[in-house]
Amino acid sequence: MTGFWTGARLGLTLSAACALAPTAILAQTPAAPPGRAAVLQSLLDCRSLAEDSARLACYDQAAGVMDQAEAKGDIVVVDREQAQSVRRQAFGFSLPSLAVFERGQAPEEIDNVTGIAKRAYQAGGKWVIELEDGAVWQQTDTENVVRQPRPGTKVEIRRASMGSFFMNLDGQRAVRARRVE
Repeated sequence: MTGFWTGARLGLTLSAACALAPTAILAQTPAAPPGRAAVLQSLLDCRSLAEDSARLACYDQAAGVMDQAEAKGDIVVVDREQAQSVRRQAFGFSLPSLAVFERGQAPEEIDNVTGIAKRAYQAGGKWVIELEDGAVWQQTDTENVVRQPRPGTKVEIRRASMGSFFMNLDGQRAVRARRVE
């Protein structure tokens, strides 16, 4: 009977160790590599556990922690399509922090965007065009715009040399512009 109780005690000890393993793993997780969230690293670290039940318990707990962090806004998970959408929305701005969306892929080179004018008005003799997506572009040169832009005007903005941009309004001659919002 001594062998049975020793085995039972060993089984209880292993069960308790497995139950505590995820907490210990998450608590002792080394700092995540630069650019990687610690909660994701905790989930990935579960792979190193050899015991199936301990690994599963670790995954379950780490997934729960990750779910809570995402729900609170502590981490943000985006797919490739969402990342490309963010880069398109930021066209015209110089934002080095967008590099976080380039992990695991070559950055999509965006040379131009098209849109529809929601609003157009002049400020200081230069056109300001608000697009339907919320982007606002302002003319920077003194070129004359023959046909005044109106809501519904097709707008194309393309990258020019030395960090500048050209804006075409309904196919007219391009004017230089910069993004202001």
